[in-house]
Amino acid sequence: MHDPACTPADPAPRAAGASGRLRILTWHVHGNYLYSLTRLPHDFVVPRLPDDPSGYGALGTKIPWGLNVRQVPACELRHEALDCVIYQSRAAFERDRLLLLTPEQQALPCAYIEHNPPEPHPTDTMHFFRHEHGVLVHVTHHNALMWQAPGVCTRVIEHGIVAPPGVLYTGELARGITAINHLQRRGRRVGADLYEWAARRVPLDLIGMQSEAMGGLGEISNMQVPAYMAQYRFFFSPIRYASLGLSLVEAMMAGMPIVGIAATELPNVIDNGVEGYVDSRRDRLVDCMRQLIDDPALARQWGLAARNTALRRFSIERFVDDWNGVLALLTGVRQEGAWHE
Repeated sequence: MHDPACTPADPAPRAAGASGRLRILTWHVHGNYLYSLTRLPHDFVVPRLPDDPSGYGALGTKIPWGLNVRQVPACELRHEALDCVIYQSRAAFERDRLLLLTPEQQALPCAYIEHNPPEPHPTDTMHFFRHEHGVLVHVTHHNALMWQAPGVCTRVIEHGIVAPPGVLYTGELARGITAINHLQRRGRRVGADLYEWAARRVPLDLIGMQSEAMGGLGEISNMQVPAYMAQYRFFFSPIRYASLGLSLVEAMMAGMPIVGIAATELPNVIDNGVEGYVDSRRDRLVDCMRQLIDDPALARQWGLAARNTALRRFSIERFVDDWNGVLALLTGVRQEGAWHE
């Protein structure tokens, strides 16, 4: 899925500043992902609409946005000097860009971040992104494998996060934790039934938006999630079909062992008996959860391995380097700077 010969139509190098900083338009779709993306040493413009509809909400204060992030009214985007566009939703690419951007801005080099595997069909769904100067960026290799996108320049950039300073696993609570937003509404696809089944057999807690609807503990502020989860003995992922969640990566980074359904990208992240345990047999998963509850030393051993894997595979430095490579491919501007503090 990373074809070195894959190159979008040659764009003229953009008029980035002398420092090589690009002026990038993107959207507020996934707050934590946007926080990682804006660690790149470039300047970001994020549009907003009244009443904060999906993709156009206020950035807010829950995440410590850098000075390189600037939010502007969506109606004023056509007056912005931009070098590149990063789309993150189908609506933004197919509809909103035609309404909000000038023809010149629409023609700018661009990337489309595909956060999810294909729906409704897991193998025969054609991706809609087509742009003469565009790259389709998947967040997991599994997503890239499943989407059909013939003739489209495609890259995979796995998640990258800033390791929370001072947040390390304690595992003091002999319980597991799951972190999924809107779990009840999203249903079987993200394992609502599997969570409920497991929670009747082992002590499990649920956090995330509207988790109260399933007896959960509610939403935890973005930057507090890693420390909150690190109290628990293990992280449980019941997801059948979705992308690799950032909360799972945050759990690994904090040193938590992972137990989960062996689906999508997760079997390529967790080695059984090393960072945790994944299986398609739910009884085996419950047995493993009970083992971790009864054996804190084993949980800590697996959690340390999970942290080492996360630090190596999902570091913000690697994420920034990968994105700088894609932006250089798109714009001709290479930025070798470290991630933005």
